[in-house]
This record gives sequence, structure tokens and C-alpha cells, in this order.
Amino acid sequence: MKGNEYAIFESMLSSADIKINGSRPWDIQVNDVAMFDRILADGSLGLGESYMEKMWECKDIAELINRILAFELDKHLDLRTKMILGAKIGKDKIKKFFNPQGTTISKHNVAFHYDIGNDLYRAMLDKRMTYTCGYWKNADNLDNAQEAKLDLICRKLGLKPGMRVLDIGCGWGSLMIYAAEKYGVVCDGLTLSEEQAKLGTQMVEEKQLPVNFILRDYRLYEPETKYDRVVSVGMLEHVGSSNYRDFFTCADKFLNQDGVFLLHSIGTFESTETNDPWIHKYIFPNGEIPSLAQLATAMEPEFNMEDLHNIGEDYDHTLCAWYRNFDKAWQQGDLNYNEKFYRMWKYYLLSCAGAFRCRELSVWQMVLTKVGTPKPASARSK
Repeated sequence: MKGNEYAIFESMLSSADIKINGSRPWDIQVNDVAMFDRILADGSLGLGESYMEKMWECKDIAELINRILAFELDKHLDLRTKMILGAKIGKDKIKKFFNPQGTTISKHNVAFHYDIGNDLYRAMLDKRMTYTCGYWKNADNLDNAQEAKLDLICRKLGLKPGMRVLDIGCGWGSLMIYAAEKYGVVCDGLTLSEEQAKLGTQMVEEKQLPVNFILRDYRLYEPETKYDRVVSVGMLEHVGSSNYRDFFTCADKFLNQDGVFLLHSIGTFESTETNDPWIHKYIFPNGEIPSLAQLATAMEPEFNMEDLHNIGEDYDHTLCAWYRNFDKAWQQGDLNYNEKFYRMWKYYLLSCAGAFRCRELSVWQMVLTKVGTPKPASARSK
């Protein structure tokens, strides 16, 4: 690596109060200076891969990423270096020729992440297997934060005994099981993950609850009757901007005229049609984070937005709690994965925590109703 390139990184990092081989938890410890060439060549993909390959270490990856993103380090570089660090390969042009979240590809995308092993998720998640942002307002541990989030959703939906609820992208069924237990509703859940449906069905059968898992893409689902409530928690990130309109059209089709739709999704402040290259390659293939502008356009003309709640800062706490559980299980030898997987998963959890910590990402809960219907009591000011 050339000395001037090293100097660029040293200056860039120091401006965010990050030192190379410094003594603080968020400082980078360099094992191989070739990491800088990797980052220059591949940007965020090179940063993540060089960590997986042990080229660098950091005691507090979440805070490191927080500082990198919060200070917008790329904006402090000259134009030539910006082009090297942030060069794109024409993803937007490629996307014009196929739908990266089509019905066939979506099943593969889901299996890539969610079918890698229930043992990993059992070790990492809360007791209810909830793989979305918790609600930490009055919680001091992961189990309580996730139950608080589930109850918050149920209250916003205004659930009452006997209601029929559809969960689009239901995961292992944590929300459906909670809603059936606590609010007496009947739930159907759509998922493309065979492993999630298998384990979720086992949990439902043990509790003998009126909860049903359906292995089907939301675009191919034709219910016999409409639902009183529709909910989707942490699934929209897999839908893709080219499919947002279809997503809301389907939600409208599934919902009774006087029903309520609650959408819980990660969100970003800028409309894009791309994903972080490292996240795309190793964690969520073809994932996209929506903006409010994209969602507002896509929901026209079916829905009114009755309530918008941002709990994005809580995802920092959730991701760090997941990492602690994951790391504990790894250290105890409870997980059958190699060290490279461990470093990949650690980087995923903690780098994402940093993105939420610096407010680069948000988590929105939207309460939506069909145009022309009265505002539900559950969506009125609290």
C-alpha cells in the first residue's frame, strides 16, 4: 500500500476521532495493511470482508461504524478518492432487466438468511423468537423489550377477541402467538421460510392456539374471506422498491373496509434502489430499505396514514442484545459454525447497531386505514 493512501485513511479516521492502532474501544487495530487497499477497491464490501479475513480488529464495532457514518467521512475526501471509495457498478441499470424480488427469487433470498439454522436464532433471539426491533421505553432486558413491542402493535391495531388477523412475513409467529394468547384473535401468517414455518407450527401446536402458517408469497395468496386486521413486521425490507405498489395493493385486498393495517419497517432518509454491497452479499440478498417518500407514493390511493412512530434508536439496543446472546452461545460451543461465520455474523449485528445509533436508519410503525373510513380509536393521540 502506498504511503499517501495510508495517510488518507489516517487523516480521515482521525477526523471522526478514530485512531489506527489506538487504545480506545472504537479504534481500529490493523493486522494487515492490505485492508486499506481492499477498502479503496471495494468500499463497504471491502471493509466487511477484510474484517471477516482478520485483517483488522475492533473492540467496539458498533461505535466505530457509528462514528464513520455520523461524521460522513467520505464527504471529507477529495473527488478522486471519493470515486475510488464509492464507485458503483451500475446496479440500477442491471435491475431494469429483472425483478430481484420476484416470486421465485424471493423464496431463494429468504432461504439464504432465515433457513440457515433455527439453532442460531434460538440462541440469539428472545424467548418468543422475535427477529425485529424491540421496544425499550420501559424495558431492561430483551424478553421484556420484545413483549413490549408485540403489545404495542396489538394495542395500535385495536385487537378484540374473535378478530381475524393476517401477518404478512410472520417469521416464527411471535406476534401471532402473542396476539392469540393475550387478545383472543385468530391468526394466519404468510412466510417463505420452511424452517420458520416448521418451528412456528410446533410452538403453536404445543400451545393449541388458533394460529396457522401458510408457505406462500403474499402476491400469490388468495384468502377465502377478508381480514379484520393486517400486519407486517420487518418484512418490507425484502419486498423491493419495484414491488412496493403491489405490496400495498395486496394489503388493501386482504383487509376489510373498516380494517386496520400496521406496517413495521426499517426506513432510510433517502430514496434508493440499492442495498449495501456487504449486506447484499452475505446477509440479505436483494434487500432494500424504503424511504417515506417511496412508501407514501406506493400506498396511493388506498391508504390514509393515521399514525407514524419512529423507534429506530431501540434497534441499537436490540442488535447489541442479540450479539451478546450470539457471542455467549458461540463461546460456550453451542453453535456449529466456523470462525469466519462468527466474524461475519458479529460484524453484521454490530455494524447495523452502529447505523441505527447514528440515526442513519430508522424503524417506523405506521397505522394505516382505507381511504374514507373513520379513524380507529387505537390510532388516536395517546
